[in-house]
Amino acid sequence: MDGIVSDVAVGVKRGSDELLSGSVLNGPNTNMSSIVVTANGNDSKKFKGDDKMDAAPSRVLHIRKLPGEVTETEVIALGLPFGKVTNILMLKGKNQAFLEMGSEEAAITMVNYYTTMTPSLRNQPVYIQYSNHKELKTDGPLNQRAQAVLQAVTSVHTSNSSLAGTTGDISVSSGQSPVLRIIIDNMYYPVTLDVLHQIFSKFGAVLKIITFTKNNQFQALLQYGDPVNAQQAKLALDGQNIYNACCTLRIDFSKLVNLNVKYNNDKSRDYTRPDLPSGDGQPSLDPAIAAAFAKETSLLGLPVTAVPGTLSPMGIPNAAAAAHAHAHAAGRAGMGGMTPGVYTVLLVSNLNEEMVSPQSLFTLFGVYGDVQRVKILYNKKDSALIQMADANQSQLAMSHLNGQKMYGKIIRVTLSKHQTVQLPREGLDDQGLTKDFANSPLHRFKKPGSKNFLNIFPPSATLHLSNIPSSVSEEDLRTLFTNTGGTVKAFKFFQRDHKMALLQMSTAEEAIQALIDLHNYNLGDNHHLRVSFSKSTI
Repeated sequence: MDGIVSDVAVGVKRGSDELLSGSVLNGPNTNMSSIVVTANGNDSKKFKGDDKMDAAPSRVLHIRKLPGEVTETEVIALGLPFGKVTNILMLKGKNQAFLEMGSEEAAITMVNYYTTMTPSLRNQPVYIQYSNHKELKTDGPLNQRAQAVLQAVTSVHTSNSSLAGTTGDISVSSGQSPVLRIIIDNMYYPVTLDVLHQIFSKFGAVLKIITFTKNNQFQALLQYGDPVNAQQAKLALDGQNIYNACCTLRIDFSKLVNLNVKYNNDKSRDYTRPDLPSGDGQPSLDPAIAAAFAKETSLLGLPVTAVPGTLSPMGIPNAAAAAHAHAHAAGRAGMGGMTPGVYTVLLVSNLNEEMVSPQSLFTLFGVYGDVQRVKILYNKKDSALIQMADANQSQLAMSHLNGQKMYGKIIRVTLSKHQTVQLPREGLDDQGLTKDFANSPLHRFKKPGSKNFLNIFPPSATLHLSNIPSSVSEEDLRTLFTNTGGTVKAFKFFQRDHKMALLQMSTAEEAIQALIDLHNYNLGDNHHLRVSFSKSTI
């Protein structure tokens, strides 16, 4: 287990209400035993929590490992981007808090996001899980200060808010907004959504990004999970250059407090909603430009605070990969707050143990990075550890695959604190549960500047096929993919190149299974089919 939390005592109004859930959805795995719930310091009731990963959603969330000096306002700010916060209970002596959201849907969105992007307060990670409690009862005298702060924040928020069009966004005074408006001046090289995510994730959890061109300038709106993070990012990054002497960031607070993202593609992204369609987004970089851009190698290597006008290290020898591959760019350099070699291992749970294998996990997770090792846990075969080549590849795989349906089960993907996946001792038969793929010829991203860096998309029903020999027809491919157990809804060869095609299955789950079964499938004449997810529709 990555972490153990022992006995915890919390003060609440009623001893009969179990305010602590034994199901940890974020952070270290928790062994919740002998938990004490105290009623205003008088009655107490012990109960046995469990350590299952599945818990009934609740609009009440339990927040652990808070810094000692954290304020009620900062805790409330964790929930504001996801909806109305209706109650708060601070337990400063235990470095814990309970936050009640206005709806269960808001709480689910918040937990889903913070499962993949651990939030931090005052540079310290905090952990969020569902509570067994369905509402907070805080009418006692012990919580008067927190209630006063919540009322004040709500009052300011209400008095400054107004509807903005039909998007559901709310306008507030700029100093209170978690949304930044970013303009790129002197844009000599392209700047993508993934590059912005890498840079701004260094200062906190990025929830949403929308990019667009206005007045012939590339601009973006970027929403943090916490307004404090937005303030820190603005102070640190305003006026900095992304690359040497160009791509200067001009940053202001937006009047919007929430962004409405309809599509996940290379123009917009909602990191709390991996299920959004790709829409009609077009490639942000022409391949010809990408080829020229690949020749540029002079990315900066200085920390943010070292020299004015320079950004933190991207550390990649190939600038095209840095600009377009969230998977490869920052893992070695520590972008987004990660140091080399840290968090390269993923924990995948809720797998279909009857169907899953190290090879199937290698193929699926290999869409987002070069998988080094896979280990299905011997005593818990619905869980596996997957070691990626670097930290950002693991982040990318987690953000795209967490919550996806594989072999009939919705899988959960989180970061593990393991540094590596250990191979079994020599002579020990682990029944083929552990595989080393470090030297596999099927890695997609071994070649620096590979065009695969430009085509990393979340799972969708539409698949991109390539390396198709001329002897293979549409009917052949339809039959091949139907045999994976799904239904082929549409097919289209590329007009200028029949070596490539788009094929649409009924669902993303069917597409995932087809990709696992048919990527690298031998079509004859030494043509091995290449399968990846597409952002396009047919």
